[in-house]
Amino acid sequence: MNYKHLYSKSLDAMGAKLHFASHSHHLWPDCVMAAQNQYILDAFTWADEKWSKAVAPLESKLQTQLADLLSIDSPNQICFAPNVHTLFFRLVSCFDLTAPLRILTTDSEFYSFSRQAQRLGEYEHIDITEIPTLPFASFKERILAAIQNRQYNMIYISQVFFNSGLAVLFLGEIIEACPEETMIVVDGYHGFGAIPTDLSLYQDRIFYLAGGYKYLQSGEGVCFMTVPRSANQYRPLYTGWFAEFDSLDQHERSVNYAPDARRFLGATTDPSGLYRMHSVLNLWQELQLSVSQIHAYVQQLQEYFLSKVTQQGLFGLSTDALIHVQEKSASYGHFLTFRTPDALSIQNKLRQLDIITDSREDRLRFGFGLYQETSDIDQLFQRIADQD
Repeated sequence: MNYKHLYSKSLDAMGAKLHFASHSHHLWPDCVMAAQNQYILDAFTWADEKWSKAVAPLESKLQTQLADLLSIDSPNQICFAPNVHTLFFRLVSCFDLTAPLRILTTDSEFYSFSRQAQRLGEYEHIDITEIPTLPFASFKERILAAIQNRQYNMIYISQVFFNSGLAVLFLGEIIEACPEETMIVVDGYHGFGAIPTDLSLYQDRIFYLAGGYKYLQSGEGVCFMTVPRSANQYRPLYTGWFAEFDSLDQHERSVNYAPDARRFLGATTDPSGLYRMHSVLNLWQELQLSVSQIHAYVQQLQEYFLSKVTQQGLFGLSTDALIHVQEKSASYGHFLTFRTPDALSIQNKLRQLDIITDSREDRLRFGFGLYQETSDIDQLFQRIADQD
C-alpha cells in the first residue's frame, strides 16, 4: 500500500528533496494542519475556559490512545510535557540531591539525558556509571553484571539507541534484575510508534518516556511519560502548579501532589502538540493501521535500501560499514547507521543532491517512514550515480 497521499502537504513543500531523516524530524501527515487550526479555533472560542472545555477532553482521549498502544491499564498514569529533558529532570529531582546518588546508564543515550547527567556528575556525591553498548553481543551480560554488583538509585536506558539504531529486546531481563527501590527509566523516543511496544508486564515498574517529534509524527513540544501506579511516594523538587491543579484552592503552606501521573506535571505549556498527536493517532485508527504494520512496511524499505547498497555502494560505503552488520544484530529500529569517519562529509554531499540525512559524530543515519516507497530509494541511488 502507498501512504504518500497522507503526507501530500509535506511532500509538496519539500519539492525535489528526498527526506531520509524520519528518525530526526518525521514529516507530518496532512491531518495535523486541521488539528493545529482546531486548537486556534478552540482558543478563539473558549479563551480561558479552553483548558476545561477543549484541552482536557482531548488530553483524556489522547491518554487513552497511548495507553492502548502501550497495553497499559490506566490512561491516568500518563502525563505530558514539552520535552523529555523536562521529564527526566523531574524524575531526578525526586531524590535528595544533597545525598549520594548513583545512576546507571549507557554511553549511547541522547543528549537530553547525557548532557544533564554529565553536569550532575560534576558533583562528587553524584555518580554516573556508563556501560558501553558496543560490542552489542556482550552488552546484556555487562549491564546485568553492573546491576548485580552495585546498588543504583536510577537506571536510565534507551529502547533504541540514537547513535546506532540498535534495539534492546531484553528490557524485561534488565527490569527484573533491578531491586524494587531502583527507579527504572526507559527512553522510548526512537522506539515508540516504530517498534511494537507492550508495557503490560512492567507498567507498574518503569517510567517510559517518548514524544511526537519522531515516529508519532506530530512535531515539537509534545512528549509523555508513563508512571507506575506505585509512584505516589515521589515528590519531585522540580514541580509546577499543574501538579496540584485540582487542589489549588486549598493550597496553603504545604506542597501537595496529584494522586496519579499529574504529580509529575509542570506549569503552563502550549497544548497544540496534543491536538496534532491526537489527529495522527486518529488517522491510524481510521486506517486500522497498527504499529506492527508500520514496522513491517519500514522493514521492507530497509531491505530494499540494503540491496541497493550491496549493488551500488554509497560514496565508498558498503553494508559492512553498517553498525547492525558489524555487531551481527538483527534488532534495530527505523534507521540504518553507517560508521565512518566521513559521516559529515557524506551527509553534506548527499545534501547537495537534495537528499536529507543526518550524522552524529562518526555515524551517518538513514531513516525510513510511511511517506517513502521504493521509488524514492531508486531516486537516491540514481542521483548518486549521476554525479559520479
